[in-house]
Amino acid sequence: MTTTIHGLDPATGDVLELQVDTSITRMTRRPQEAGEDLPFLAPGLIDLQVNGFGGIDINGPDVSAERITAMSDALAGIGVTTWVPTIVTASEEAICHALRCIAETRASSPALAHAIPFAHVEGPFLSAEDGPRGVHDIEQIRPLDADEVTRWQSAGPVGLVTVSPHTDDAPEQIARIVSGGVMVAVGHTHGSTPQITAAVDAGASLSTHLGNGIFPRLARHPNPIWTQLAEDRLTCGLIADGHHLPPETLEVMLRAKGPDRAFLVSDATELAGREPGLYRTAVGGEVELTEDGRLSYVGTEMLAGAASDVAAGLRFVLRSTSLSLPDALALVTRTPGRVLGRDTTLRTGAVADLVTLTTDGTIQQVWRHGALIERP
Repeated sequence: MTTTIHGLDPATGDVLELQVDTSITRMTRRPQEAGEDLPFLAPGLIDLQVNGFGGIDINGPDVSAERITAMSDALAGIGVTTWVPTIVTASEEAICHALRCIAETRASSPALAHAIPFAHVEGPFLSAEDGPRGVHDIEQIRPLDADEVTRWQSAGPVGLVTVSPHTDDAPEQIARIVSGGVMVAVGHTHGSTPQITAAVDAGASLSTHLGNGIFPRLARHPNPIWTQLAEDRLTCGLIADGHHLPPETLEVMLRAKGPDRAFLVSDATELAGREPGLYRTAVGGEVELTEDGRLSYVGTEMLAGAASDVAAGLRFVLRSTSLSLPDALALVTRTPGRVLGRDTTLRTGAVADLVTLTTDGTIQQVWRHGALIERP
């Protein structure tokens, strides 16, 4: 069944007319006419770090292909048509179980295989020090081990692993992981500037939620944030929920990296969208969700993931920084798409994952593989 979708190109203001089935079969553009009121049209949003959503946790003991499918549907409802399930520090058995569930989900349909390109394993090769470790289970933190990553690949589609490169053997281990077809991100680290640079030389290409997973108080300089901001070979994930990074910090980081070397992630947990209160979670134990949406480890100032989503992050960037709509959209479409090896440009032949939205970033309608999604 063919559908026609109209919307404005955020970059030019032209009217785009798309004919779609599961892909874009035809696209035309024309100047906007006087008085013509249309929303903006953009690719579906991409989130490269989702721990959980809608009461479902990738890291929980009850994770299953059915629950991951339900999570994918819920994310599509807010405009996120591509997402990367994120498995955090745990036993090898637990990591492999989650990977097998993700593999089963992807195998169930081509649409789900497209929506979930691979899994991100955040840990267990992280700093064991308080602060950089965040709320990752210290009993499961272990040395960087490329052989374990290879074993994970036998269980499911590992595409990205976050590591702390603070050990002497980190460059060798990272090079082996990258040579096996897995991207490496620097994160949750107390590594020095030479150690981080050596990791990048070995093939690390991303930074996981830069500015978080780090000591609450740092040396003025050098420190791992400056090193990663200055390193043009690193493309950085940023959590734009107003809690992980204050507006002025987010502004400076975006100016340093630009929209081509930064992307937004939600770091969402199963508590995203839940009522304020105290909760026990599969990851982090006792956590508190406050009225303003801050999710923290009870009794500490440490954040325990996020209770927001990447669509809200887009709105926060537009509201709180100097970025234009086209540049803000790049943070949730073009740049994370490039990390995935995908061209998200609206063009004939592209998968029809689309959203319409307003100037402030509010999502109005969502199409996944050309089908209009019922939104919450």
